[in-house]
Amino acid sequence: MKISQLMLFGIFFIGISSAEAQEKTSLTLGEAVKMAWEKSNEVTLANTKVNSKKYELQTVKNSQYPDFKLSGQYQRITEPNLDLKVALGDGSGTPVSPDRLLLGQATASLPLFAGFKIQNNIKLYDNLYQAETANASKTKEDIAMRVINYYAELYKAQKTIELLNENQKQAQQRVTDFTELEKNGIIPRNDLLKSQLLVSRTQVSIDEAKKNESILNYYLITLLKLPAGTKLQVNENDFFALKTDQAPMSDQAALENRKDLEAIRFQGKASEANIKIARAGYYPSVVLLGGYTALDLKDIVTVTNAMNFGIGLSYDLSGILKNSASVKAAESRSLEAKTSEAILTDRIKIEVQQAIEDYHLSINQSVVYAEAVDQATENYRLVKDKFDNGLADTNDLVEADVENLGAKINTALSKATIIQKYYELLSVSGQLSQSFNLSKI
Repeated sequence: MKISQLMLFGIFFIGISSAEAQEKTSLTLGEAVKMAWEKSNEVTLANTKVNSKKYELQTVKNSQYPDFKLSGQYQRITEPNLDLKVALGDGSGTPVSPDRLLLGQATASLPLFAGFKIQNNIKLYDNLYQAETANASKTKEDIAMRVINYYAELYKAQKTIELLNENQKQAQQRVTDFTELEKNGIIPRNDLLKSQLLVSRTQVSIDEAKKNESILNYYLITLLKLPAGTKLQVNENDFFALKTDQAPMSDQAALENRKDLEAIRFQGKASEANIKIARAGYYPSVVLLGGYTALDLKDIVTVTNAMNFGIGLSYDLSGILKNSASVKAAESRSLEAKTSEAILTDRIKIEVQQAIEDYHLSINQSVVYAEAVDQATENYRLVKDKFDNGLADTNDLVEADVENLGAKINTALSKATIIQKYYELLSVSGQLSQSFNLSKI
């Protein structure tokens, strides 16, 4: 293997990022998730939408209650021409010219029947409210998963930088040793240059990892609404305290718990209620009416205690012909909702199966990487002994060093990947939020 193969270090840093500082804020994963739920703009917007649907539902419910209105008028009147058919006052026939009108009314109406439109309208908005509530829960899960991914990648970056720094110290010490050996003519200058090249390339990898660390740290503190410049430190003990041996392993839990599927089911129920609302156009409307009127037209007439009550009936006969289009449109929207539910159900099953496979793969890879660390460590020890005894060259030593470092990085990153894949499995199974609501981490 040539030293140029150190460029393979680049694969260790794809997707890795974090932030470096002299002082860092320690934040557990559970704290980060709950902070995001409290401060995230997405969660705030989702909760606001839920409240809007709640108020809309209450508005619709109010339509089933009586309407009661009071009105009053005071009007000044010019000199009108009156042609009265009855005598006024004492019957003297003296002309009368009223100059003001007082009118007071109280009316009440209660819908008795509207083709079941009111009840179904309430069901419609109730289901829309429930759907929006489920959507808000799904938003919380999405935000939690984003925090988890940032947090896990932050750990990977910090651990990678730690391992690279440790290896860099060893590489720098090798340069120091080789410098003395080269001065004394024990090794050729080419071997010294190879050791120096390893230090340079390792430093490039460290700088790249630190850059990515800084980028992801910015993503995370922005999501959590932390002050600018905050540097986060992942607590390794907290991160790996999670027990991942009870991960859900079937799609049945997902079909029962996924909030996006629950939302679309409520939308389907809402569309069914909308069909019934459209069909209400085929029925008449019946309203119970009542009222009170008081009137005073100066010097002409005074009316008090004029109470009235009765029933109002309205029937849009033309709607019988026109309403069929509205019914068909509502039925089509209902079919859309059912088809969307079927599509989402299939997609959830695929997502769960993929997450299960990814989770198992991460565990298997972790086992292999752990074995590789032992192998790479032993290989480096043997090559180092051979090098010290003149039985191996610098290329062999550097290659063994690179493989040993790569094995350590892979092992560290694979442990974090298991946590990520576990949470991804919880997410596609609809149990992610519940795990943090019950968790003390």
